[in-house]
Amino acid sequence: MQNDELTLNVLRKIENSKSQKSLAHELSLSVGKVNYVLKALIEKGLVKAENFFANKHKNQYKYLLTEDGIKAKIDLTKKFIARKKAEYEELQKELENDYTTH
Repeated sequence: MQNDELTLNVLRKIENSKSQKSLAHELSLSVGKVNYVLKALIEKGLVKAENFFANKHKNQYKYLLTEDGIKAKIDLTKKFIARKKAEYEELQKELENDYTTH
């Protein structure tokens, strides 16, 4: 998974995940990798972590996208779509070339 794609996947899933472990499972990543990515996103100001003080498990957090996080998610989504569109067009050209040569 490329870095931008990994970041986009985390940004897309983070607000609905109950824990880093569940996010890691959903993205087929290690918990350590998810933790590393989340720390980087928090440092960049794209994600905010809020501790559930009323929760008996003091180590549980709710992750929220910041305004910059929402903007980054939109930007990364646009780049992802453009990249996939270019890949699709390249495959179409290859298929057309294969079809015309046979």
